[in-house]
Amino acid sequence: MSLQVQARVSLKPYNSFGVDVQARLFAQAHSDDDVRDALVYATQHEVPLLVIGGGSNLLLTADIQALVLRMATRGIRLLSDNGQQVVIEAEAGEPWHPFVQHTLAQGLSGLENLSLIPGTVGAAPMQNIGAYGVEIKDVFAGLTALDRRTGELRDFSLDECKFAYRDSLFKQEPGRWLILRVRFNLNRAEHLHLEYGPVRQRLTEQGIDRPTAGDVSQAICSIRSEKLPDPAVLGNAGSFFKNPLVPAALVTRLKAEFPDLVAYAQPDGQMKLAAGWLIERAGWKGFREADAGVHKLQALVLVNYGAATGLQLLDLAQRIQKDIWQRFQVELEMEPNRY
Repeated sequence: MSLQVQARVSLKPYNSFGVDVQARLFAQAHSDDDVRDALVYATQHEVPLLVIGGGSNLLLTADIQALVLRMATRGIRLLSDNGQQVVIEAEAGEPWHPFVQHTLAQGLSGLENLSLIPGTVGAAPMQNIGAYGVEIKDVFAGLTALDRRTGELRDFSLDECKFAYRDSLFKQEPGRWLILRVRFNLNRAEHLHLEYGPVRQRLTEQGIDRPTAGDVSQAICSIRSEKLPDPAVLGNAGSFFKNPLVPAALVTRLKAEFPDLVAYAQPDGQMKLAAGWLIERAGWKGFREADAGVHKLQALVLVNYGAATGLQLLDLAQRIQKDIWQRFQVELEMEPNRY
């Protein structure tokens, strides 16, 4: 067996919050064989298997009594190219933002709005990551996953993934599917999405009238860098709460009291509220208690100022949830997976 299993390993370097908990057992998968070896090892030693990627969507609240397997597989392949559309495949362990930059360097458009999102390629479909008007489902060409129940490989189409807002089949069936590689439909001709948020305004400020996909990526990187802290400097997991979907009638009632409420109409008749607006309006922006806090520039981001525990961060998140419900009758849902 090529898989190298270690005992009692700190997970502080492997979660973007920088929470210091230990894994009972730890290994890194560099191939499909390593993944299968980890499944066998976990079964033989009667320990659970917890698979992680970049650790950017984790809130660890205690030592992990499991074999923690970090996906470290690498590889990017061009599968098809008809001169206009391209299908490109990446291994699950590829870091997401460098992968996006690789596609842009190849003259491919489609992922630019998803620039600077932390994490890995394999984690991206789990919650159908999205930003600035684009989601994974919009560029998805398929993926290959291992069924942990049977050990068989299965290819998934777009419809089979059941993508929804920050959701997918893989999130709905936790612990069953282990994503090995993901495929994307990208374009040589640029079809840019510029209308969501401040993207077009930023391009205008930069004097760019006819932007390229690379220009859009740079603008989004600039916007995100101003508002979102670098996890290498200040521990965080990006947006901590989902933007809640609520009935239109509730938005009407809230707007009567809060005319500046930020809400977006959805195709199904619901409204999407800006969770960051709710949290900031409730006075939590910049809040700090010990080393757990809410970022001073972006109320949607919880931060670890150094020595916060996962339980302290969770307690803060739950207090924010309770306050938002009491003030607005809106339920906030946490994005990170909690262990």
